[in-house]
Amino acid sequence: MPEGRVFPVWRGIGAGPGVGGGWSQGWGRGLRWEPDSPGQGARVPVFDYPVWLVLCRGGRARLQELFNIHQIPTVFREDSIISGYRHPRSSALDCVLSSFQMNNETINIWTHFLPTWYFLWRFCVLCSTLNFLTDSYTWPLLVYMVLICIYPFTSSCAHTFSTMSPESRHICYFFDYGALSLYSLGCAISYGYYVMPDCWVNSFLHQHFVPIAIGNTLFCTSLSCYSRFLELQFPQRSKALRTGAFVVPFLFDTVPLFYRILLCCGGSCSSSGALSSHCYHLLFAFLTCFLFTAHLPERLAPGRFDFIGHSHQLFHVCAVVGTHFQMEGVLADMAQRKAWLADHGATPSFLGTIGVLVVGLVLNLGIIGLFSAPLLWNPCRGAPPPHTSKHDCKAH
Repeated sequence: MPEGRVFPVWRGIGAGPGVGGGWSQGWGRGLRWEPDSPGQGARVPVFDYPVWLVLCRGGRARLQELFNIHQIPTVFREDSIISGYRHPRSSALDCVLSSFQMNNETINIWTHFLPTWYFLWRFCVLCSTLNFLTDSYTWPLLVYMVLICIYPFTSSCAHTFSTMSPESRHICYFFDYGALSLYSLGCAISYGYYVMPDCWVNSFLHQHFVPIAIGNTLFCTSLSCYSRFLELQFPQRSKALRTGAFVVPFLFDTVPLFYRILLCCGGSCSSSGALSSHCYHLLFAFLTCFLFTAHLPERLAPGRFDFIGHSHQLFHVCAVVGTHFQMEGVLADMAQRKAWLADHGATPSFLGTIGVLVVGLVLNLGIIGLFSAPLLWNPCRGAPPPHTSKHDCKAH
């Protein structure tokens, strides 16, 4: 069999009582098996559980095995998700292959991986129509587009590689939180230059909008990373801190937008096309926050939505759709208000856009490094995986 070939699993003929032949059907747990040792007769392998993927390497087949919530350490458990967990000591290759096997993270991975390519496509189209190199007016949009491509990709990677170890799980989500907080900074930059209400342009808030947003993104990354250290002992407090870490920068970024919507409700509406997109964005942002905190629908029927339909999958979809409408609103404001902003607003500077992005990136990486260092220094801190002992931790 060629090295690294991936193929559906054959159950075999005459596999035993109650086990039918033919190709495996459905999703479920797999088995690990070794080829027959020399001198033994050939025998047909029995697969008691349906499996989808198998990786063959020099005669050794390694099937992806899934676990229920009672077979994995507490740090890997998700609220009201009962089954479909991957092995908590998976290799990087196992993690990649698991994205092609139905488990409770598969949809989480793809609902952010595929939108990454959509946003990249939109970015490439904009690169062919706008002059990002020399037109300073487009630089806030450039920062925003880069970050809406980064945050779903980082989230997809975090969900993919979060089962390599307890430490890697925390570090993966540290990067996920950092990417989301940088995305909030990109929103603030684009809102500060394109979305700010006419009467707020050149005001004190407008002049300090982006610097305050830098502080917000550092607050967001720090608090959300810290919340992971409280997750096992104080899960409710951890959830509240993490939710607050993302709600604070979101509310600050959207204050100008809320004011414009209030003005529109009062009859003085401008850029109504852009505002409609912004309103859809706010709607999906609310749904995103609700799903993140409520854990619905799986909380109503634990185990029924383990693979498809649980709140984190819906959370991903709402977040991406909301980002799409936000992007359309920013593009509409950028085009419709260009002449007015050129006469009344400040011209975007390199330091105020690209420079802020670089500073925010460096500071966020520093925070992630600070929170990751204790985990890297003490790699055996997490609970041992199922079917292993604490002594096995040294081998990993």
